[in-house]
Amino acid sequence: MSYLAKNYNRKKISFKSGKGSYLFSTDGKKYLDMLSGIAVNSLGHAHPKLVKTIRNQSKKLWHVSNAFQIPEGEKLAKKLCQKTFADYIIFQNSGAEATEAAIKIARRYFYSIGKPNKTRILCIKNSFHGRTLATIFASGSKKMTEGFGHVSGFDHFIFGDHKSLKKKITKNTAAIMVETIMGEGGIKVIPDWCLKELRKLCDKKKILLILDEVQCGISRTGDFFAFEKSKVKPDIVPIAKGIGGGFPIGAVLMNKKVASGMTPGTHGSTFGGNPLAMAVGNTVMDIVSTKKFLNNVKKSSKYFFSNLNKLKQKYPNIIKDIRGRGLLIGIQLHTEQTKFIKKLMDNKLLTIRAAENVVRILPPLNVKKKEIDIALKIIDKVCSEIK
Repeated sequence: MSYLAKNYNRKKISFKSGKGSYLFSTDGKKYLDMLSGIAVNSLGHAHPKLVKTIRNQSKKLWHVSNAFQIPEGEKLAKKLCQKTFADYIIFQNSGAEATEAAIKIARRYFYSIGKPNKTRILCIKNSFHGRTLATIFASGSKKMTEGFGHVSGFDHFIFGDHKSLKKKITKNTAAIMVETIMGEGGIKVIPDWCLKELRKLCDKKKILLILDEVQCGISRTGDFFAFEKSKVKPDIVPIAKGIGGGFPIGAVLMNKKVASGMTPGTHGSTFGGNPLAMAVGNTVMDIVSTKKFLNNVKKSSKYFFSNLNKLKQKYPNIIKDIRGRGLLIGIQLHTEQTKFIKKLMDNKLLTIRAAENVVRILPPLNVKKKEIDIALKIIDKVCSEIK
């Protein structure tokens, strides 16, 4: 009997250890992990540099209050700002916390300039921004919000419906918040031209642009941020997942303009920016932000996508589409996804679902070519068995 609440439909498998791109189950089986804790284990499992960092920092200091300066956090904030558009950072513990804080920052900015009625955030319907009360209503998913009352302040438009988007902007709109690449929503990429138009629209309407890069950021696309390819500069970007390489870290990046509203006492987090998390974040950042690392992600991605598209041609009745960018990959199926994912797992390959009948593939960013080949071989095998 489990004493855990039933809010997860867990698969009957558990793991005792992991190494690189592999997980080892309690019953002695070896699995190729192309899920990475849902884009979290950006450097795989038990990366030696991360293990060393945690061991060293754990002997010195785990936690102090944000009532004091935390040098490790100052160091990571500086690295993030120097690498990106941002001027200031607020550290959190998760993606949901980061997007929740992004909403607060946008509202607070307009309050601080004498426009307290500008509180509404415009989002894509059936997107995903987290599981707090505010973020489930930001996501606009009936399935997620059912039974949780109502949180106001959010308007929605359909993905790709630009006319609807423009009509939904009112005098009370504070910001447009979108995932640069929709993860849970089906690995749907917002095109570069569209991001440019969003920036222009926000400038014209004097509202803020929030790009949620919790899943698609931190080098997953082969650029540090997915939006970089479009040359667009957002106002606010929430991040999490990959920046901790498996350790819980979230953050909100913002420009100087919007940061002006965040004065002492406007936001806080007991654990956000703790020394242990910050030490890990610094090590991850040093590895994943280098040009060599990013180029390797692009190289791995090109190889993966090329071969997945060959499988699409080979099995046109099974595979409908190959989606995504970098190592944020979606296989949209004609066939039923739950059965497909189970067959992959039976063949020791771990993946996860997304909306629109998509199988999500999120390998570690340092995945090896031979590991990609193993994954492709298993996908090929499963397709042939279903066919």
